[in-house]
Amino acid sequence: MKSPLTLAIGLSLMLHTSIAEAQQKSPAKRLDAEAKLKELGITLPAPAKPIANYVPTVKTGNLVFTAGAGPRKPDGTFLAGRLGQDVSIEQGYQAARLTGINLLAALKAEIGDLNKVKRIVKVLGMVNSTPAFTDHPKVVNGFSDLMVEVFGDRGKHARSAVGMAALPMNIPVEIEMVVEIEGK
Repeated sequence: MKSPLTLAIGLSLMLHTSIAEAQQKSPAKRLDAEAKLKELGITLPAPAKPIANYVPTVKTGNLVFTAGAGPRKPDGTFLAGRLGQDVSIEQGYQAARLTGINLLAALKAEIGDLNKVKRIVKVLGMVNSTPAFTDHPKVVNGFSDLMVEVFGDRGKHARSAVGMAALPMNIPVEIEMVVEIEGK
């Protein structure tokens, strides 16, 4: 007679195997990132030129690392301000979303087609904030929510959202990311 633990482990293994086989036979529909951007009414801007001695993206193997980017408006100027002082959480959220659009433009310039994105892997969100401000994650959600809207589950990522005493040009948020792409 088998113990209840042995039976539970066996049942768990059978269930896991059945789920894995079902997923292989019928994979979840992959969201078309390029079509989703159009559906959301988002037109990617021309990628920003670096403002110092760096490049906007570096591709190595099947990973793309982006340089930190900020909320650059279509006219080339940047949103400015500090959370907890003169920028609200909602304004910070929108600044992070705009930063995401700018990072997608840099990523597309590097890889040509956003449908090559296998996964947004890691995100670092830096928030220009007063020492008393503690809602950094709510601000960086503007970026994270956009990535999930555009890529579905492929947009879910590990993330850090931290406060900074200052950011370049007094921008409210700066974000960088690591992206896994199909192939090499």
